[in-house]
Amino acid sequence: MSYVDGFLFCVPEAKLPDFVKIAKKACKIWLEHGALEYFECQGEDLEIPNMLSFNKVAKPKAGEVVLFSFIIYKSRKHRDQVNKKVMADPRIHEGMDPNNMPFDCKRMAYGGFKALVEAKAKSA
Repeated sequence: MSYVDGFLFCVPEAKLPDFVKIAKKACKIWLEHGALEYFECQGEDLEIPNMLSFNKVAKPKAGEVVLFSFIIYKSRKHRDQVNKKVMADPRIHEGMDPNNMPFDCKRMAYGGFKALVEAKAKSA
């Protein structure tokens, strides 16, 4: 079964292009080092009646969008191996100013998840 790292966070709309630029670079690096899939997703339909919404959890401020990101690996061991390589890759830190990120890292939720049920659609 796969292993998934998931992230929930907010990005100011004005900084979304900066975030996408960083995310495209990160995607390339994670995939080069062995991640199976990489997703950065902008919230669109986040208010479902009678459910705890992503908006309530992420608490976006005015002008922010909610993002949900995830990276898929073969296993937790594989995730740890890939992330070790990614963090050692100097490209991941190039042009990054920790004091000027396009989002507030302290407000980001993160977790590693083992898949319990997994399926893919049969190709047509």
